[in-house]
Amino acid sequence: MKKYDTIFLDRDGTLNFDPGFVQNVDQFKFYNFTIPALRILSEHGNRFCIVSNQSGVSRGLIDINDLREINSYIRREFIANQINLLEIYYCTDSPEKETNRRKPGTGMFLDAADDYNIELNKCLMIGDSEKDLIPAHNLGMDSMLVLTGNGHLTIDIIEPLDKPTFVVENILEGAKLLIKE
Repeated sequence: MKKYDTIFLDRDGTLNFDPGFVQNVDQFKFYNFTIPALRILSEHGNRFCIVSNQSGVSRGLIDINDLREINSYIRREFIANQINLLEIYYCTDSPEKETNRRKPGTGMFLDAADDYNIELNKCLMIGDSEKDLIPAHNLGMDSMLVLTGNGHLTIDIIEPLDKPTFVVENILEGAKLLIKE
């Protein structure tokens, strides 16, 4: 298996069902294959960072305390399953007033690199949107498009420059592919 310094993960549509905006922990549901996939990758020595746009906060659709509760739940699930989660980075910028932290910007990735001494050109980004692929390309990372969430729509609109390294049905299929690499 090709071992990455860190595997970056998008959240909504990649790890969990994406109803539009996950407003509270009761609405947050991992796909049934997410934890098994991450355990496979974790057992092969990988560590993870979640990088997630959460504009619902700035739009008034998600209370920041509810987002923090969701993140606490995610952390507990990773710990319970012995999955090495370094951090959950999120950006609450609205699309109309975005900074470089909001994907496709690279800010959250650069923060993670500074916080955890990550070599970004030795990393993988897994997501369901072109906004996940663009920063990976810009930072010299491998990328994996999952066809869950918005992935089935993204595959048809990806700019040639942002083509992912891998395209898979879901993160479990991606994990199986990576351990064969």
